[in-house]
Amino acid sequence: MNASGITYTATDATPKTSPEPGLVRQVLAWNPQLMMVRHTFTKGWKGARHSHPHHQMVYIVRGHILFEAQGNKWDLRAGDCLVVDGGVDHEAAALEDCEVLDVFTPYREDYA
Repeated sequence: MNASGITYTATDATPKTSPEPGLVRQVLAWNPQLMMVRHTFTKGWKGARHSHPHHQMVYIVRGHILFEAQGNKWDLRAGDCLVVDGGVDHEAAALEDCEVLDVFTPYREDYA
């Protein structure tokens, strides 16, 4: 729903997709400047190293991931967060079942 510059999205109204085994993606809300996405990872999932032009904020809701970028590793658990600038190669692996909120700016056309 969009009214006077406010967009409301009910979580149960947004579809979930599984672009690869061990990963479930749910785009929660977005506009052309900003996007919030819920990712759930199954223990043992490992994402491919990649980069994108979007800035990304990562917040760990539950679980434990290993995040790697620029030769560094971060051991992230519930409550931890980090920001990845656009264009930085990075990857993540789920050390436990996880729920992660990602915020992208601008929005990701490939997710919308």
